[in-house]
Amino acid sequence: MDNSSIPIALVGLVPAACDAEAGRRYAGPSKAAVDAVPPDDPSQLLQVSARATKDADPLAKHGFSFVRTAIAELCSAIRSALDDERGTAEDSLRRAADILRQMGETRSLAGSEQPRGGLAPWQIRKVTSYIDANLDRSIRNEELAAIARLNASHFGRAFRNSFGEPPHEYVIRRRVERAQGLMLSTSAPLSAIALDCGLADQAHLCRLFRRVVGESPSAWRRARLGEPVSV
Repeated sequence: MDNSSIPIALVGLVPAACDAEAGRRYAGPSKAAVDAVPPDDPSQLLQVSARATKDADPLAKHGFSFVRTAIAELCSAIRSALDDERGTAEDSLRRAADILRQMGETRSLAGSEQPRGGLAPWQIRKVTSYIDANLDRSIRNEELAAIARLNASHFGRAFRNSFGEPPHEYVIRRRVERAQGLMLSTSAPLSAIALDCGLADQAHLCRLFRRVVGESPSAWRRARLGEPVSV
């Protein structure tokens, strides 16, 4: 049987799946390289594809053991299919799928790591806990920086890198979210809720609420409680 009967698409399947997630395109080994593989030893496709992966993207060494193992299973599946061993081929394909799934999970965990230049996990926990515990009063940026053990300028940059917004905007959003919870769980007037959320008065609450939510707090409350609410 000549090499043209070997599913060439499978050779580049694993690297293509991995690199597509990172926004790269992997073309796989050339047809000439595949044709050079001896007909009686399709397992050499592993070395061919491995070399192509490394040459195409130097970053492929990260997680390359996953790729190499998955390719080995695919080659085993090809060999078993050529020998009419359907059950063995299906087992190899299942193992390859499991490897790819593990690789995807590993990439997802890597993507959730601390952003470059952001706050450390312990800093995030301490700062957010402090903010939530003190929403009923004024919170200064210098206080938050001291909790994170950073100077105010460095803290501001690190906070933005971690949360995608400056500390002041984050605090405003948390105040509005606290107000939403109080509006749904109590019958307190908006003027009292504003004070409980560290805002100057009802007008201050209405202004920030409309900016964050897109509608007035009284309209938002009525729509969710389904009845008129005294403001």
